[in-house]
Amino acid sequence: MVYIVFMLILLLPTIAGLGAIFQKLFGNVFLGLSALLLSGVFFISMLFTTIAFFFPLNIFIETGTLAIGIASFFYLKIHLLFWDFFSKVSRFFFEIALVIVLLASYYPFILDHFGYYVPTIQWITEFGLVQGISNLDLLLGQMSVWHLFEAGFSNFADPFLRINAVVLLIYLIYIFEKKSWIHLLFLPVLFLFSQSPSPDLPVIAIALIVLNEYLNHNKNASLLFAFSVFVFALKPTMIWLPLFGALYSLVILKTNLKFIIPGVLVLLVFFIKNIWTFGFPVFPVQLIDLGFSWKPNPNLLKNSSEMAIMKTYDMQFTIAQIKQFTTFDYVKNWFFLSGIKKIIHLLLILSLVVFFFFSLKVKSKIIWLLFISILIKTILILSFSAQYRFFLEIFFVIFFVIFYQSFPQKRAKQVFTGLSIIVIMVISYPTILQEGLPSFKLGNFMTGFTKNQIYKPAHFGYNHYKTHQIGNLKFNVVENYPFSFDTPLPAISPQFIQEDLNSGIFPQLKGKTLKEGLIWRKINHEEKQKLQSIVKGFNRKNGSIQ
Repeated sequence: MVYIVFMLILLLPTIAGLGAIFQKLFGNVFLGLSALLLSGVFFISMLFTTIAFFFPLNIFIETGTLAIGIASFFYLKIHLLFWDFFSKVSRFFFEIALVIVLLASYYPFILDHFGYYVPTIQWITEFGLVQGISNLDLLLGQMSVWHLFEAGFSNFADPFLRINAVVLLIYLIYIFEKKSWIHLLFLPVLFLFSQSPSPDLPVIAIALIVLNEYLNHNKNASLLFAFSVFVFALKPTMIWLPLFGALYSLVILKTNLKFIIPGVLVLLVFFIKNIWTFGFPVFPVQLIDLGFSWKPNPNLLKNSSEMAIMKTYDMQFTIAQIKQFTTFDYVKNWFFLSGIKKIIHLLLILSLVVFFFFSLKVKSKIIWLLFISILIKTILILSFSAQYRFFLEIFFVIFFVIFYQSFPQKRAKQVFTGLSIIVIMVISYPTILQEGLPSFKLGNFMTGFTKNQIYKPAHFGYNHYKTHQIGNLKFNVVENYPFSFDTPLPAISPQFIQEDLNSGIFPQLKGKTLKEGLIWRKINHEEKQKLQSIVKGFNRKNGSIQ
């Protein structure tokens, strides 16, 4: 906890200082300290993404960013804004801030933390954006802009990867500045994402801030649209926000098309990043094939697509079974999965129906435009992979729109307090969740409170691996564990070795160094045998990885 407080003291002024530079160059998206901080997050993320094409985001980049940010913080007198806000805000703000620090200090329990977030950040800090990295591990092809932002501060300021605590505090500042108390009700759910650099937390928090500005008739169409596209760049399943932003600007504000220019520039950076790492403009969609030599093997892309379909049904059906479904079976089986997923699916459809009738009732152009945007997003996601986690923010948005004028501070504070107590109890004593809701699998990875959290965030260490070589690629494979979260780079998880083996291929260096990129090639009989021995060795100790 002490370490997280130190991180906040260091990063908030840095982000604010660079946010002030952004505002001097491009203007204010809205007024207030939270706008300054949000602008800093946006500006730094875009800078780090651009820099990472050429250099790793190592301690030299981080030190320079901290120096420029803190110098700007004092030179531009941003410290006076901090003093003005923190000296006047109520004690309740600091109580919530303490809860943020507490909950961010727990052990990470989201599995993507180990299989995707940490390895991605390791690659970015050591090598930057690597061309064709998806050939080594398809998941790495995502390289979310959020992990580029985290990577730039992970060498010194935030080595335990608790950057989401910074976003929560920025969101909290916005709530108190705008006195929009309904936002307090979303914080307890977001607390569950604070232990990892999960993009889900920033996209929900920033999307709700931007949506609030739209509903309050903010007329800064250009910057609001740019921030909407930024949220999409963090997680493309948030496509409804830039759609809504564009419709709002054209239909409500009736502005000319020049407003899209900053957003298009953000989108261009996002597309180039994905093409560089994955070979296609949007991960994991295989549309607009430009024929780049570093794009992943077609078999791996097919496997990924089939896995996405199986995850739609919570892995309760094989791909062969799903292919036999009739149209009725597709719908019925999605609604009636065993466990908590079917409840979430039913609630999603019920929420959309409620939102539709609410739109009919209020007869507001803005609400109808939002409903259309949400509906388009829903149809697109249902077409690709209807996993519940891709719809999570829809519940927030619909609840917010229906009730955003109905929660005074007192009531919001009471509900927030009750929900926060529940979240703290569940994370501190996970057996409550494990026994009460066994179908919620993440509950099995919660470990509860440890006294070491008082001074530094709880984190895992493993660091057991073996080194192998196939062709010109020397790589490391974790021992007795499925994830390579602290295995020295280049690391390949056993699951991806198995997929390469099944496809008869293996990644290779494009040139002489990892920074020059990776491609794939077919393996010969001797290499196939070597890969089989690696996979068999893992299977004997851990059970099948199929």
